[in-house]
Amino acid sequence: MLYVRMFGNFQLSYDDRPLTGEKMRDTHFTSLMQLLLHNVSAGVSRDYLEDVLLGDRDVENRHQALQTIVYKAKKKLKNMGLPDVNYIFLEKGIYHWTPEIPVNEDAAVFDGLCERAAACGEGPEREDERLSICLEACYLYKGEFLSTYTAVLWAGAEARRYRKLFCGCVETAASILRKKEDWIRLEELGRYVEEIAPFSDWECLIMEALVGRGRYDEARKLYADTVDNYLKERGVYPSEKLMETMEQLGNRMRHSYEVLDQIQQRLKEDTAVVHGGYQCSYPVFRGIYHMVTRLMERGGQSVYLMLCTLVDGKGNPMKEGDRLEELSVRLNEAIRSSVRHGDIISRYGNGQFLVLLINTTREDCDIVENRIDRNFTTGRQRTGVQYHVNSVICEAP
Repeated sequence: MLYVRMFGNFQLSYDDRPLTGEKMRDTHFTSLMQLLLHNVSAGVSRDYLEDVLLGDRDVENRHQALQTIVYKAKKKLKNMGLPDVNYIFLEKGIYHWTPEIPVNEDAAVFDGLCERAAACGEGPEREDERLSICLEACYLYKGEFLSTYTAVLWAGAEARRYRKLFCGCVETAASILRKKEDWIRLEELGRYVEEIAPFSDWECLIMEALVGRGRYDEARKLYADTVDNYLKERGVYPSEKLMETMEQLGNRMRHSYEVLDQIQQRLKEDTAVVHGGYQCSYPVFRGIYHMVTRLMERGGQSVYLMLCTLVDGKGNPMKEGDRLEELSVRLNEAIRSSVRHGDIISRYGNGQFLVLLINTTREDCDIVENRIDRNFTTGRQRTGVQYHVNSVICEAP
């Protein structure tokens, strides 16, 4: 049996022996094998193979060029240790993989599982069967279809199709597990799909499972960490859908009965680590912003929102790299030591920080900017900080 892995990295193995080496780095050989093995039942037309393998190259005899690629591929397959058979043959204009070496392709198995799940229908009588099939399909999906070849048109189209099927399986399985209140398996599923397809909003499955099991502290930490990870790794914050879902889950958290003194003690800030402005995650910052705008309705305070962005020597925002992370840490500390105890700070994106300056003036904002610059800049440092400041306006309901 020839085992073919299409999800994630392309891999071949024969009777549990990996087929690797220099031969797999031949672009023509690899592309030919991917197409033939993914279409092992129907085969691939000669014209289509020529279009994919030869592209727009000026080749005098395209049929002959393709025959040469196939001939070399057969020699490679024999040298890789496969049984000596006619691996690839042409019949009525269609190239086929030999039936003498059966193929087990993960993508084909995945397709079959999706078809079986759809055949179960939506009725409750076959819910357990549908769940079992969908979970099997989910765990078979080890990553994007031919993830390093998605620039190739056919591979990119298949990658999108399989991603859609995978999401459907996850949603179906999650729906059934949710109905069963099987929080353990829902958490397992959520952690798996979040690792396989990061930054795809699957974190809400993990949080839902944690809330369902009463593990509220872990759920709160996941909420804050998720937003911070999106900002740190992608420079964006999660989709509105994910934010709303996680906030709704947060509202479902229940607390066991505690006397007020105990609750107040837990709410206290650790004075041993208090330094400069109040540092918090973006979800907390967002909640504080909402609270401050409400308090302004009756307090008449003047509040300003400041965005601090790291820029290079030419004044352009810095995008990525170890140097950016190092400077972000320094800028974070410079901001904390430059603002007052009651001001709020949160990381917003790559090399960016938000600061909420409470009960201040526009002139005071300029003073804060100068103070940050003094605390951040050292020697002949070429990088700097760009500031944008807006007044927070109270919008009464």
